[in-house]
Amino acid sequence: MSLNLSADEVLSTTRAVRRRLDLSRPVPRRLIEECADLATQAPTGRNRQRWHFLVVTDPAQRAAVADLYRRAVHLAEGTPLTSRDLQRINAHGSWPRIAAGLDHLYEHIHRVPAIVIPAVEGRTDGATVSEQAGTWGSILPAVWSFMLAARARGLGTVWTTAQAPLERELADILHVPYDKVMLAAFIPLAYTIGTDFRPAQRIPRDQVLHWDTW
Repeated sequence: MSLNLSADEVLSTTRAVRRRLDLSRPVPRRLIEECADLATQAPTGRNRQRWHFLVVTDPAQRAAVADLYRRAVHLAEGTPLTSRDLQRINAHGSWPRIAAGLDHLYEHIHRVPAIVIPAVEGRTDGATVSEQAGTWGSILPAVWSFMLAARARGLGTVWTTAQAPLERELADILHVPYDKVMLAAFIPLAYTIGTDFRPAQRIPRDQVLHWDTW
């Protein structure tokens, strides 16, 4: 299935989807494979192509990773929001919607038909800034390409880092060699309920675009 969106439409309407994930409709393996094929066309540091995508669809495995997700959420320690962060969030009145979406996903994560866990060879524990940038820069473009490809096919995604506090345990569940491979994210994947996503309200260009100096 293709929505026949232009590149600009895909880029401007790929949202973090939580409440509008269709929990009743399986995602065909073929579509996931197509998204992975496009994801691996992304640029990667020194063309090392260290990316991997673990797709969990088996009911027992989904139940196991969903249980881990719920336990990990309670252990997460995100970077505290600054007053500027809160000002920007509240300016658009988006926090209540975000909070409702987080609650919905928490309650229904076990029903999401597919969970995608992107991974990258090499760990960044204790790494230098340069090493961090090289590793994350080799997986994030591919994951974003995956998410854009999903949007073009009527699928919704949301990047979460719920796996982080229990990453080693998740690696055990998925038989991933934890010491050699880093699990980068935990991404629910499903058809969306409706496809009419619109560009979001964002900070005006003149506040984020700089020419020659800050």
